[in-house]
Amino acid sequence: MKENEGVKRILIYVGITFLITYLVEICILRNLIGSDDVVQNSIAQAVTMGVMLIPALGVVITRLVTHEGFADAWIAPRMKGNIKYYLIAWFGPAVMTVIGAVIYFLIFPGEYDSQMSNAIQIYADQGIQFTTQQLRIATISQLVTAVVIAPVLNCITCFGEEWGWRGYLVPKLSEKMSFAPMALISGLIWGLWHAPLIAMGHNYGTDYAGAPYLGILSMCIFCIVMGTIFSYLCLRTKSCIPGVIGHGALNGFAQAGIIFSKDGGNPFIGPAPTGVIGGIGFIIAACFIIFLVSKNNSFHNS
Repeated sequence: MKENEGVKRILIYVGITFLITYLVEICILRNLIGSDDVVQNSIAQAVTMGVMLIPALGVVITRLVTHEGFADAWIAPRMKGNIKYYLIAWFGPAVMTVIGAVIYFLIFPGEYDSQMSNAIQIYADQGIQFTTQQLRIATISQLVTAVVIAPVLNCITCFGEEWGWRGYLVPKLSEKMSFAPMALISGLIWGLWHAPLIAMGHNYGTDYAGAPYLGILSMCIFCIVMGTIFSYLCLRTKSCIPGVIGHGALNGFAQAGIIFSKDGGNPFIGPAPTGVIGGIGFIIAACFIIFLVSKNNSFHNS
């Protein structure tokens, strides 16, 4: 492949994916999100889930427009000899989420609420009554289910993102640069892709100093960290499927720590993994991966 051809495909892919995403979110989702109307709120949730499929749509369009075809599309599982990477993808997000939440509550012990009063009140506002004991049982069941089943339940929407970012963008960037700058650039692109949603209050809300720019910056950092981990797993297997599994596992378990916080915590701090303390397990893992890859000179010009 010619040197400029890879750059051209990257630019076309990013341009198409951002254009479609931003048009949908700004022209459609902005008028629906945050509505008190049940129907509009349901439509907003459906559209938000649909947006996750756009990166995959971008792959299809780019491969057709550039006549690249679909050979070696990074969607075959390639599990032989790679089981450990799949296990990391499946169970790693839950382990790292728990680590971050535990550290958060150790630093801020006053934020821990064993009675789960905030969660009980949230359910009560929805007309669902729970005693503390009932909620504990339900929470344990929910978390176990999240660990075991979430990667499967979330696989369709997460495939939409992961085939795009880890199955197309990351391999293309890896042909041009070493792992660390690739992880930085691809993670930054992934974070900026979320910008309109963040501006609408996704993940961080809207009532904070520096909104929405601080939220967008935080999302970019979060995506760089998560993207580093998912990119490593996908490059090791030459498949986007570990990224799909890891992304689904993260989405299914990310709210675990919030259930035990007095007021839901702070999305910039914790106990959710979007926070700098809640996400400490992921940050350490990403830094270790950068060190490991740099030490072994892995993936360079692969």
